[in-house]
Amino acid sequence: MRRPLRSGFWTSALCLAAGCASFGDGSSLVPGRSTLADVRTSMGEPAMQWVDADHSVQLSYPRGPAGFQSYMVYVDASGRLVRIQNVMDSSSFYRIERGMTEQDVLRILGPSVPHWTSNFPARRELVWEWRYCDEFNHSARFDVLFDSDTRLVRTSYGHPEMESQLDPRICAR
Repeated sequence: MRRPLRSGFWTSALCLAAGCASFGDGSSLVPGRSTLADVRTSMGEPAMQWVDADHSVQLSYPRGPAGFQSYMVYVDASGRLVRIQNVMDSSSFYRIERGMTEQDVLRILGPSVPHWTSNFPARRELVWEWRYCDEFNHSARFDVLFDSDTRLVRTSYGHPEMESQLDPRICAR
C-alpha cells in the first residue's frame, strides 16, 4: 500500500524539481470583479505588459515551449479584469499582416519561444515561432518571418510539428 503513495510523492517532487509546475490559467478569475493583483496572484508575473494611454493594462502569459497556450489578459483603467484570451488560435494568427512591427506582433501573440527564434543572414530574415493546437487538435507551430533589416513582417504561416518535435502528450485545448 505504501508503494503507490511513495511513488506519487517522488513523481511530484521530481516534477517540481524539473520545473514542470504549472502556472494558473486564470480560470478562477471573474471579469469585472477580479483585480490586477488577483491576476498576478493567480497567474504569476507576466512575460510582458503594456499600459495604454487610457491607463488600461495588457499582460502577456506565454505557456510555451511545452504548453500550447499564450494568454493575453486585459485590465481596465480602474484595475478590474476585462477578459482573458488564449491567443494561440487562427483568429489571432489572421491578424498578423505584412508590414507590422515586432511590437505589433508582440501585442497580438506575446513573446515567441526564445530558443525557437532563428536568424537567416543570407536571406535577411528573422523568424519567431509559437506552439499551438491546430483545428484538428494536432500539435503545430506558427511562424512570423520578419525582414531582419527593417524588422517588419514579411509573412506568417502555420505548419504541423515535425515528428522529431512532437510531444508524447495529447494536444490539449
